[in-house]
Amino acid sequence: MSLHQNGSGSTGPQSPSRRAVLATMGALPVLAATTTPAVAAPRTPSLAAAAVTVDPSATRQTIRGFGGMNHPLWIGDLTAAQRDTAFGNGDGQLGFSVLRIFVSEDRANWTREVATAKRAVELGATVFASPWNPPAQMVETFVHGSQTNAKRLRYSMYGAYAQHLNDFVTFMRNNGVNLYAISVQNEPDYAQDWTWWTPAEMTRFLRENAGSISTKVIAPESFQYVKSFSDPILNDPAALANMDILGAHLYGTSFQNFPYPLFKQKGAGKELWMTEVYYPNSSDSADLWPQALDVGEHVHRAMVDAEFQAYVWWYIRRGYGPMREDGQISKRGAAMAHFAKYVRPGHVRIAVTANPQSNVYLSAYKGSGSRLVIVAVNKGTSQVSQQFTLVNNASSGVSSWLTDGSRNLAAQSRITVSNGSFTAQLPARSLTTFVTG
Repeated sequence: MSLHQNGSGSTGPQSPSRRAVLATMGALPVLAATTTPAVAAPRTPSLAAAAVTVDPSATRQTIRGFGGMNHPLWIGDLTAAQRDTAFGNGDGQLGFSVLRIFVSEDRANWTREVATAKRAVELGATVFASPWNPPAQMVETFVHGSQTNAKRLRYSMYGAYAQHLNDFVTFMRNNGVNLYAISVQNEPDYAQDWTWWTPAEMTRFLRENAGSISTKVIAPESFQYVKSFSDPILNDPAALANMDILGAHLYGTSFQNFPYPLFKQKGAGKELWMTEVYYPNSSDSADLWPQALDVGEHVHRAMVDAEFQAYVWWYIRRGYGPMREDGQISKRGAAMAHFAKYVRPGHVRIAVTANPQSNVYLSAYKGSGSRLVIVAVNKGTSQVSQQFTLVNNASSGVSSWLTDGSRNLAAQSRITVSNGSFTAQLPARSLTTFVTG
């Protein structure tokens, strides 16, 4: 959502066939093999709700991870210590497992992306990239509403632009970073300060040119998850074949517009990522509470209502971001970390009653073995009691971590599991993550 910087770029050596590369990477489908409905718990008006059932066989989407954007050209690079805070998963670290980086139109700037991306990879993160503009020689201006100097990619340059993206993939690979994916364009439908694309242009590029790109392709990265921008891709089999990840931003998107039935219908074998957002705004301090609790609900909705596999913040380090400018984790960051630190790449979301009592939001995930993760958001002003019943899980206890107005990811006393059930107290205006084992 930030302003761009102008520059120019050039093409380089040919990259290997995208299909050859993807054949060795494997797929991460958004829809799990089984979708057994969860057992819904009855609602009660009291502060002690009936038990919710956590059934690991009621599988939903596979999680790729949680993370944010690094943009050295615009705001400076993360320091070495900040990289470890972002992508490490120890005490006092965010546990991010996804990094988004910038594809500058000027290849002289590409080296700026290497240091943080390499460290993120060393710490186990997935790295992907997004461009704001093609190289200047590929662009023409046109009239877009009242904007007389709007920019678009010349139709004659579609092939050259695909090679430009390939060159960035190759550059990063040669510098020790295998990009998981690259986007066609950041926010093509909100581009007063960068490059516009129409849905027809995006679909055409995917159909005719994206097949030559040597890593997974993300599109369309609409600024507000505008379905009319991605519907044509889903409805064009040739374009869809060359799109691997449907990427979306959630600026101002209402919760009721999070679900995407057409993607569920036609997106088999494709991934669904939320690739950029800040929430609820970029004007307030990230340490305001209970405002930062809204981030917890937003991530919950993105996982449960939208069924995204990745959740990616805008700037990692910013006054309104998960890491403050001094490198310390903010309250918004702690809210994200309740998911990022414990819901790790490869975990599978499992269905659970999402709103078992007023102001309480639950999501659940399964890892390997008997590991279950439950993230509970209590936006209410009173503490509530919540019982959980674990299906086919022999764990004897549950560890938990709490964030509220005075605590950040504070370890809590271990809770005993008895006959497959446990009861937890959810303090007023808090997030709690529970992990079996």
